Amino acid sequence: MFDVIPRFPFLESALDIATLSLILALILLSFLSFFSIFHLRLKSQTAPYLQGFNSLWTVKLLLVSSITLWSLTELLQAPFFRRRYLYLSPLSLTQQAGLCKFHSILSLGLFQPAFLVTLLFLVNVSIKQQNPRSIWIVTFVLGTCLPLVSLQSFTHFSFPAHFHLPEYFFQSSVHFRDGFGNDTVLCTNPLLGTIVFGAFTIIYCLCFLLSCWKVISLVINKYLRVRIYGLAVGVLIPLPVQVVLLVMSAFSEPGKPAFGGIEFGIFVSPLVCAAVGEAVLVFRPIADALAAGGDFSPQDPPSAVNEKTTASGGP
Repeated sequence: MFDVIPRFPFLESALDIATLSLILALILLSFLSFFSIFHLRLKSQTAPYLQGFNSLWTVKLLLVSSITLWSLTELLQAPFFRRRYLYLSPLSLTQQAGLCKFHSILSLGLFQPAFLVTLLFLVNVSIKQQNPRSIWIVTFVLGTCLPLVSLQSFTHFSFPAHFHLPEYFFQSSVHFRDGFGNDTVLCTNPLLGTIVFGAFTIIYCLCFLLSCWKVISLVINKYLRVRIYGLAVGVLIPLPVQVVLLVMSAFSEPGKPAFGGIEFGIFVSPLVCAAVGEAVLVFRPIADALAAGGDFSPQDPPSAVNEKTTASGGP
């Protein structure tokens, strides 16, 4: 059975264009980060004084890869993209509903937690004397995301129907017929999945706040302190806002202008976290290391480059 929901073409078009533009901008930033990581990696092979700044390149690569995959996953929930760009043949309503489920599981259960946990790790490791092995880092990130993916999959595919909970607890999509007679599917956010992600967010924000406080208490460089403050604001504000909007979306009527605005806010919140994380923990430190290293010759000791980079606000 379909609901007849009035459409607002101009508002929808504006949100579609804004969503696609922001995704492309984040992907562009990710490509720049990829280039910076590999550029520093290659340059450090012939410049020993840069090797100390290249020790976490696999972790930064994991961060950028997770953000890129999250960006691509966000396209699955956009009806205009599913209709026009994803498949040559039209998708059935059941197939579109299945994509909505996979989007919710991959976004809230895997890719977003993956880049958030990697962000937290990079903040923590910045004050450590020694860096852990890369395989341990990847194992830790995947081990953290596995329970979330399992719980999100359970709420979407295996939740017992005999609990007789309201539909919004497990509904991940809604079928409707618009005022022009077109049948389509809108992705929604099941409340149970939101509860799982909300619990993760509470624990994560506490850990992230503690980690930032530790870094700030040890850093004397004012420029670097400003970066950490910016990183904390860019993560600790958007994440709670995202959870609040996820809860609001469960009680909003799909297809209405308010629902479209809420969904756009849900998309923008983690995008801000990702962009700030890449800029502060990947792009700027590499740029500072390359700029500082350019002032020294290969015969200079690594400590000289380290002092120069620290003075300019590097890692």
